[in-house]
Amino acid sequence: MSNAPQVPDTVVARFTPQRIDFTGGQYRDETFDYQLLTPLRVEPGERYPLVLFLHGLGERGRDNRLQLMYLPEWMSRDEWRRRFPCYLLAPQCPPDGMWVEPLSPNAPIKWNRGADDRPHAPAPLAMVEAILDDACRTLPIDPSRVYLTGLSMGGYGTWLLAVRQAERFAAVAPVCGGGDVHYAARLAGAPLWAVHGADDGVVPPVRSREMIEAIRAAGGEPRYTELAGVGHDSWTAAYSDQVGLLEWLFAQRRPS
Repeated sequence: MSNAPQVPDTVVARFTPQRIDFTGGQYRDETFDYQLLTPLRVEPGERYPLVLFLHGLGERGRDNRLQLMYLPEWMSRDEWRRRFPCYLLAPQCPPDGMWVEPLSPNAPIKWNRGADDRPHAPAPLAMVEAILDDACRTLPIDPSRVYLTGLSMGGYGTWLLAVRQAERFAAVAPVCGGGDVHYAARLAGAPLWAVHGADDGVVPPVRSREMIEAIRAAGGEPRYTELAGVGHDSWTAAYSDQVGLLEWLFAQRRPS
């Protein structure tokens, strides 16, 4: 029997499994499953915030459940759903992919620059963009309240996706991730709050610090919280009331 963390069936049952057909990169006409959390009550004519969550390296797979660990599981609890009524998208990165390539916690990421000065999206992240497009087209989403967050590998993915679509998100919250400072100026106008553990030995906090410093140098005013005595698991504190990240996230709106 595996000792790996498991997501209880009771948690999985709170979500609605979805699928998308995707072609891109190494994938050709493949079907990918992901999970959708809906508000406890959807009122006719109302539009709701959307949270896009990108998981870490250990939650990659094809089971469509491991990615529900941490924030998706917490936000699926009734008390959280009453407090933060929203749709939540939880895509799962395939086991052979990453949100950002190459991913190295010990060295800066070198993203390829495109003709429009946006970094290249690996196929799994391009799949996420397709999922997000579909959700915003088919669900009663408030386009001024689309939020992006992720942890570890998903923190890297959060930085990358925010740079690629800075104008789309009302707020961005990368947790224990890192990005490419060459693109920091694209985030100068974005409401952004990064969180990192000061003692993180997996993704060193300098990865967040350098992005925050670069955004500030470009005229932005991002928030940054570095948690003293905390290692790689900075997400437990980040998404709790201890930091107040979620309260801040849901208070942000993109100007119309």
